Amino acid sequence: MNALVYGGDGTPVLEKRPVPQILAATDAIVKMVKGTICGTDLHILKGDLSTCTPGRILGHEGTGIVHAIGANVTTFKAGDRVIISCITSCLSCEFCRRGLLSHCVHGGWILGHRIDGTQAEYVRIPHADGSLHHLISGASEASQTMCSDVLPTSYECGVLSGRVGPGSSVAIVGGGPIGLGILLTAQLFSPSMLIMITRDQNRLKTAATLGATHCITFGSTAVEEVMALTGGRGVDTVIEAAGVPGTFELCQELVAVGGTIANVGVHGCKVDLHLDKLWHKNITIATSLVDTSSTPLLLKLMDAGKIQNDMLITHTFSFKDMAEAYSTFESAAKHKAIKVIIDFVAENGVH
Repeated sequence: MNALVYGGDGTPVLEKRPVPQILAATDAIVKMVKGTICGTDLHILKGDLSTCTPGRILGHEGTGIVHAIGANVTTFKAGDRVIISCITSCLSCEFCRRGLLSHCVHGGWILGHRIDGTQAEYVRIPHADGSLHHLISGASEASQTMCSDVLPTSYECGVLSGRVGPGSSVAIVGGGPIGLGILLTAQLFSPSMLIMITRDQNRLKTAATLGATHCITFGSTAVEEVMALTGGRGVDTVIEAAGVPGTFELCQELVAVGGTIANVGVHGCKVDLHLDKLWHKNITIATSLVDTSSTPLLLKLMDAGKIQNDMLITHTFSFKDMAEAYSTFESAAKHKAIKVIIDFVAENGVH
């Protein structure tokens, strides 16, 4: 099969690899139909995650058709159309029982990280019963790729960890797919103010269309503009969705007394925490890796038309054009890209 591999020098490489086989009775083999690229994939290529070694097939998101199952898989059968969760869950270890699926002793975030991932024509999914979801009929298959990672990450790590509530004020720092996913799912809780802060002017326009009450360009005047909107008090919830030191610095300047900073971004270098300015403000700082425990709920909301995320899809590429897809996603502002969809149909004959 064709597979996209982390080469170790910052460039993804298309290679021929053997089709994966069932290794455990709880495995499933999935034939990929739709995939996508995550900002975390870019972090891997930059060498920010030393736990991912060269030679790894990248990717942890997508949809497909179950090709084969192990003897102990009970929820899925060959031919089922499924969404692949970015988190692999055994459902039975201590952490899974506590709802911390991302720290599953036998799984967690392993796809495209510690085991081969979804940017290939076939992928092996360990613990399939806890790591796959059936496709729904009320949304496009491309939009459902975002239930692999984008929407549960946005909802769990941003909205829930940020304690967004009715009438609250919220600032989102970072306007990529996660930031815009936070914007969509935060509206489920009726905040009174939703401020989007990012450099990308195209994404600010998209944010305004998707429900942002205010759009601010990331830069030297951002703090002043937010304080003007909030009467000088700052925001109840500020969500970091970019993963760079400057955005986390800004979050610390924007949070109100008694407020919450929710960090969602993947940080590849250290950031400064200014406790000298924050110790007395009664704030909460939350960090988290997505557990994807909310995916069934999010799929119900998508099926009912309560979450509509098709606008986040801006580009579609054939799998053979993965190099171009990565280049487009990496230079998102230049190409006005938000979420890139990978179509495997032409390569593997799925219809």
